[in-house]
Formats: sequence, structure tokens, C-alpha cells
Amino acid sequence: MSRVPVGTAIAAVLAGVPLLCALAGPFLAPLLPAPDGAGALLPPGPGHPLGTDALGRDVLTLALTGGTTVVALAVGTLVLAYAAGVPLGLLLAASGRRWAVLLTQRALDVLLVLPSLLVLLVLAGTGRRGVGPMLVATALLQLPAVVRVVRGAAGAPARRVALETMTQNGERWWRVHLVETGRFVAGPVLVDAGTRGVLVLTVLTGASFLGVGLPPDTVDWSVVIEQNSSSLFLAPYALLVPAGLLVALAAGTNVLVDRLADRTGAVV
Repeated sequence: MSRVPVGTAIAAVLAGVPLLCALAGPFLAPLLPAPDGAGALLPPGPGHPLGTDALGRDVLTLALTGGTTVVALAVGTLVLAYAAGVPLGLLLAASGRRWAVLLTQRALDVLLVLPSLLVLLVLAGTGRRGVGPMLVATALLQLPAVVRVVRGAAGAPARRVALETMTQNGERWWRVHLVETGRFVAGPVLVDAGTRGVLVLTVLTGASFLGVGLPPDTVDWSVVIEQNSSSLFLAPYALLVPAGLLVALAAGTNVLVDRLADRTGAVV
């Protein structure tokens, strides 16, 4: 039986704790003793083990319930980006019309140069805030990079020989260029998704921290950090606990992606 490397185990714990809070936290929070409602910025004590934040909310409850939106938005963004980017990348790699490929790629390059936070800032300025606009905008901004990864992996020289052989053997076009090539690029795409997930997480949390992401009444780790940024010395747990969960999620995911890349030989 092979042993799990220590670094991998630590990374799994770092990523697993925030994920557990995000997934199981909303079900565990109602089981906690009800806060006594004594006030804001209270130190740890009975009824509030980690104290209360600047708005008088129990910090432990916020830690258990504030990760759901973060994880849901990050996963939703990746699903949208890859659902559109993988088929488009495969079609561009298989297309024999160079002008169509160049035209599509240049159109995507326009999105590639747009700063993510600037786009979210514009959306917030026009009143389009919330989960839906953030999800669609962030996924759209990831699309050019996803298409480039898929197209590059599908067009690898070693892969071209296999495609030509399958074509000469009478395989159908869609099976050669979509199904089989899709299987071939699965490794690089999976590694890229892990790395991109950290980038998406950074964009989403940064937007909420700057006040251009989720509405201020949303129970979200990044929103909680923004609301308690001036209370570090009065209620440190209200700031450090959600920040630590976000850092642990990003760091753990990064290490796990590196381990996956080493095992699959994928380079992104």
C-alpha cells in the first residue's frame, strides 16, 4: 500500500477544511448555541466561541456559513468557462479554415486583455451586482485562456499523427476531433482547471473585498473580511478566521494541482 506524501496530506487538509466548512457548515451552524446578542466586537466567550464581529454576528457562525457562496461561485465559474471553452477549443484545433480560427482567436483576445476587477467594477457601477452577473462575467473573462489551453493541447505534434491514423482508418470526424481528442486533452484541462480555480477565487474574493462584488448583506468570507477590516485589533478572529480559510483553500489547492501535474505529466 503506497503512502501519501506528507506535503500532499498537508495540502489536502488545507483545502479540505475550508471545503468542509463551505459544504457542511450551513448544516452545522444551526446546531451551535444561539449567540446571546450582547453586542459587537466581543471577545470569545459563552455563546460565541470566537467572539462577535463589527456587526454583532457570531464569528464561528460566519465561518461556517460564509464559504458556500465562495465555493459555489468559483465552481460555477469554472463549469461555465470550460463548458464553452473546451468544445470551442476542440473545434478551432480541428478547423481547416485558418481565417475562421484567426478571427475567433482575435475576438477572444479582446476579452483576454480586460482586467477582471475593472469589468466587475463597471458592472457594479451600472447596478449589476450579485451572483448572476459575477458568475457570467468572470466565466467569460476566463474563456480565452481556456480555449488557448485546449487548442494547444489538441494540436500537439504527437497527437496529429494519431488523428491522421484514425482518419485514414475511416473514423468519423466528430469521434476523431471531439471525442478522442477530448479524452487526450482531459489531463491538461484538469490541471488548468485547478490552477484557474485559484485565480477565479482571487478575483471573486478581491471584488467582494473592494465592494464591487457581492452585496454587503451577503454572508460571505470576503464580504466579512471587508466589513471587519478596521477591527483587527478589537476583534481579530472576525478578520483572521475567514482570511485564513481563504488562504488555506488557495494554498492547498495550488499544492494539490502541482502534485496532479507531476503525476499526469501535464504542463499548463
